[in-house]
Amino acid sequence: MAKQLKKWQGWLLFGGVMVIVFVLGLLCSSLLERRAEVVSVFNNKRTMFTDSIVSQNEKFAQDYPREYQTWAMTEDTTFQSRYNGSSDKDVLAMNPYIVINWAGYAFSREYNTPRGHRHCIEDLQKILRTGNPGIDGADDMQPGTCWTCKGPDVPRLMREKGLNAYYGAKWSDWGAEVMNSVGCSDCHDARTMDLRPARPALYEAWARAGKDVNKAGHQEMRSLVCAQCHTEYYFEKENHQYLKFPQDKGLTCEAAEEYYDSLGFYDYVHPLSHAKILKAQHPGYEMFKQGIHGQRGLSCADCHMPYKQEGGVKFTDHHIMSPLANIDRTCQTCHRQDAETLRENVYERQKKVYDLAMRMEAELGKAHLYAEFAWKHGATEAEMQKALMDIRKSQWRWDYALASHGAAFHAPQEVMRLLADAMEFAKDAQLECTRVVAGHGWTKVIPLPDVSTKEKAQRYIGLDPVKMKQQKQQFVDTVVPKWIEQARKNKRFITKPM
Repeated sequence: MAKQLKKWQGWLLFGGVMVIVFVLGLLCSSLLERRAEVVSVFNNKRTMFTDSIVSQNEKFAQDYPREYQTWAMTEDTTFQSRYNGSSDKDVLAMNPYIVINWAGYAFSREYNTPRGHRHCIEDLQKILRTGNPGIDGADDMQPGTCWTCKGPDVPRLMREKGLNAYYGAKWSDWGAEVMNSVGCSDCHDARTMDLRPARPALYEAWARAGKDVNKAGHQEMRSLVCAQCHTEYYFEKENHQYLKFPQDKGLTCEAAEEYYDSLGFYDYVHPLSHAKILKAQHPGYEMFKQGIHGQRGLSCADCHMPYKQEGGVKFTDHHIMSPLANIDRTCQTCHRQDAETLRENVYERQKKVYDLAMRMEAELGKAHLYAEFAWKHGATEAEMQKALMDIRKSQWRWDYALASHGAAFHAPQEVMRLLADAMEFAKDAQLECTRVVAGHGWTKVIPLPDVSTKEKAQRYIGLDPVKMKQQKQQFVDTVVPKWIEQARKNKRFITKPM
């Protein structure tokens, strides 16, 4: 009996050893396979570019297949969250008062939520804001500066033509030149693949503040390559439409306002209220720096370009999009709550911001309309001075708070503060206009026009939506193909642009 038991124990021991050996074999095989993958990646002979700027993104595909393939996925527009997503949505239709707020400026024609980087050139060509150069009776309303953030052809053009010539040209002058959408050479030096912003405005702004972009650390550079475009900017009207960042006095909304006020700068005069308006662009970097994630040292790439693992290779996911699409690789790398809880946390913050923003946009629109009514009833420049300044301050804070798109999560407390201040200035402007018209004999409630839809609002400010769309379609059908054909002859792209 004891002998049989010992025999059984021996077989058990033998089986256990075999299992351990088998598992160790699998482990060693996996390690060797992962090591081979890493070696194949880092020892693979790379294309040695001699130029820091390589406009055609496809030239990077063979050496960086994972990065290129994920970058190409920015074409996908299927992701949707409760607020926005990867597809374009008509913001003006959501709240027609925004049309009133931007009356006299191209944004009143069309304003959509952004799509992925691969769509940026197509979207700029198709949007009503850029006009219809080349169409009889149409305007060439935008400067060449408007192409600046749309792709690696831009730093190439800046170098070839010179900054003043590039900025000072008409938008249509570069239509056949800018064909490759935002990609590799916008953020990387093609010779070394080191992170490197490609646009001079960032370097110039930092230099004026006594800082050197080239001395920024790697983690900070993972935000600065974004900050060269996702930032507040303006065009120097009397200097070839030169692109500048108003960061000399700081990165806050009020600091930029102080800078603009010191110059007496305004983007346009509002045709209804006559206020001198500052148009915020997209101060994403500035608003990010006001929020808790920016203050704790995270970079844009940490959340919008999280790391990805394929076998033994770890790489940066270049499918730049909402972190909500990859919560396991974004939020949950730091936060231990489940994905649904984290998602609802984001939505809760966004809802509070957007609910207030909708009310704010309406009150600002009413302030413009009240001012228009006051002018029509005999108001003088002196009487309207305070109201116009209140409108300018209100619109700047509202626009700055929301123009970066992601600020409702990046810095919700800062956004709510700015919207609250904007609401106060808008209400003050309404009261001031009411006081002015009362002095001219109008003691009833100031009547408001029907601007309850986007079309009604656009027609009220003198736009013809049907004509605008017809002309734009004619432009897209006739002028854009000529640009593409010219670019093809000049070998500006490898595959046909989107």
